[in-house]
This record gives sequence, C-alpha cells and structure tokens, in this order.
Amino acid sequence: MTTDEHARLMRANEANWDARTPVHLASDFYGLDQDLDPARWFGAFEWADLGELAGREVLHLQCHLGTETLAFAQRGARAVGLDFSAASVAAARDIAARASLDVEYVRANVYYAVEALGGREFDVVYTGKGALCYLPDLERWAGIVGRLLRPGGRLYVVEFHPLLNALGPKAGPGEGPELLLRHDCLGAGGTAVHRDGTHTYTDGPAVAGATDSYEWAHGISEVVNALTGAGLTIRRLTESDELPWPRWSRMERTESGWWRLPEPRIPLLYGLLASR
Repeated sequence: MTTDEHARLMRANEANWDARTPVHLASDFYGLDQDLDPARWFGAFEWADLGELAGREVLHLQCHLGTETLAFAQRGARAVGLDFSAASVAAARDIAARASLDVEYVRANVYYAVEALGGREFDVVYTGKGALCYLPDLERWAGIVGRLLRPGGRLYVVEFHPLLNALGPKAGPGEGPELLLRHDCLGAGGTAVHRDGTHTYTDGPAVAGATDSYEWAHGISEVVNALTGAGLTIRRLTESDELPWPRWSRMERTESGWWRLPEPRIPLLYGLLASR
C-alpha cells in the first residue's frame, strides 16, 4: 500500500473520529459529567514504569479527549496532547479548562508531529490503549518518536495485547459465549482492515456522519523492531491481565478497580518502556 493510500485512509479515520467525539463526550464510558478521575485509566505498573513526572515535559500522542493527558498534568508534568481530530482537540481543551488544568493541545497527524510542535523535544512521549492500530507504518512512527524525544528521553507505549484483539469482543453467528480465537494474533503485514464505525466502543447512539474507519494490526515484535530500528533502547516490557473497563461480561473487578477474566490468566495489555 502506497503512502498516498495510507494518507487517504487516515483522512477517513480523522473524519470518523470527528464524528465519534460527540458520542464519546455524552457516554457513560468516559463519564465526563461525573467526578473527573483521569488516573483511573492508568494501571499501577504504568506509574511505576513512568517514574517521577513532576516538572517533566510529557507529550501524549493520539490523545483523543485528553482524559489520560490530564493525569500527567495532575502529577505536575508540563503536558501536551496531540490528535488529528479537530473535534477531539476542541473537546479536550474544554475538558481541561473545566478541570482547571493547564494542558496544551495541538491538532496534527502523528506523522507530522515534529513540524506541528516546532521541533520541540520532550522528556516523555506516551501513547496508548488503542492508538497504534490507527497507524499504518510503525517504522515511520518510531522515527518520529525518536525526533520528539530529547537525549535520554523515554517513550512509554501501553497497548492492547494482540491476544485480546484476537479473541474479539463478541461471539460470532451460531457461537456460544466461550472466548474463542477469531482473529490473527500477529500483525496483518500492512493490510488495512475496513470497519463500519456506526457504533463505537462506548455506549450511546449511532455515529452521525462518517462511519468508515481503517485499522492496522501490529504484533509486539513489530513494535519492538520498529523502535530498535529507530535507535531506541527497550528498557522494560510488562504484561497485564487487567483492563480499566469490562470488555467482556464475565470479567471480575479487582482490588485495583480494574477488571480481569476468570482463570486461566491471559495478557490483555502490555506496557513497553524505551529510551533514546
């Protein structure tokens, strides 16, 4: 697939995320009309891996509504969020203002983040929980991340484990409630998967407007090889058997407030720490 074709599909995704934004703002999933608690989206292992953030310059790529970005500001970081959706960025700015948190938001495609941010460098670049699947070219992404980090800076990726995506959220026609492998665990070799985004991962009504979206599956090895190929050093890889919301009805709430499947335990998220 050519770069021009990638750009076309990403423009379709941008329109889809613009259309998703009002649904997400009104959803119980994000709960923005309740007490704002940005830290609930983070596992203890994430804070342990990220370390002290006070006074650090932190960039959150593909930040959507900026819910996680706010948590960095709450911990004393100079936080910046970047997203390609104009609707998402406008909503994120409003949410931060209502929370009285000083966060800068920039609208840009992640592949043009260096130019959009004026060549600035950051102590920490964070991305996660459903972001990488909207990027067709991880080698290009890793090169951008390397340019966004100052020497000694850290990248932290928190993503859905490929096994979670392989299980799928719903049973297929004629299937029972068992969790079955329905999709490949490994990346799809650059092939885009077309989805009809009439409904999103949250509760709420159907999306009004652009519903076409495109995703690219990436295995963990692809992420690791892209980062090492860009000159970054892998420092830590953590697998978690918990999610911050119940993806399947059989999940049980844990002491952390997150959700876990009954045994046998399987990885649902992974956190990858790398440095420049």
